[in-house]
Amino acid sequence: SSSSTISFTSGIDSTYDEYVFKFYNIHPGSHDTDFTFQGSIDSGSNYNLTMTTTVVSPYHYENDGGAALYYNAPKDQAQGTAFQSISDQVGNEADQSVSGSLRLFNPSSTTFVKHYICNVQTSCLDSSDDPYSMNDLSAGYFNNTNNIDAIQFKMSSGNIDSGVIKLYGIS
Repeated sequence: SSSSTISFTSGIDSTYDEYVFKFYNIHPGSHDTDFTFQGSIDSGSNYNLTMTTTVVSPYHYENDGGAALYYNAPKDQAQGTAFQSISDQVGNEADQSVSGSLRLFNPSSTTFVKHYICNVQTSCLDSSDDPYSMNDLSAGYFNNTNNIDAIQFKMSSGNIDSGVIKLYGIS
């Protein structure tokens, strides 16, 4: 509750080939903010790894005022080091939150880059406060052959008001 960041600085090692983060009702303290993540190779001292990413965002308005599948170009990174948006425009009303998963593949490899796939469902508000549901799908890779040993989650502005993030190792 009321955390500016959520960091996983242990439990990500060579034990498993895949790690899955599950998000349950992540609710922001601020209105119209992005839920983001970034990785670290120094046990969480720095979260600034180079990433290449892509995002598509199908949505549907609650009032049937519109629906579409679109390529969310502003959320992409081309060899960027910013925190990656995995859900945007999250509202902070009681019926708005983010739920879904992030899959990180082979983070302990010292030979290959580290791929990820993310699928989250979001209850959002647009700039005129019209509610809609979005299914953000993002994928990409950390362009780094060092061991990724920490992942941090945060909102692009404000705190994470409430929610649960669980980490699972998949063999």
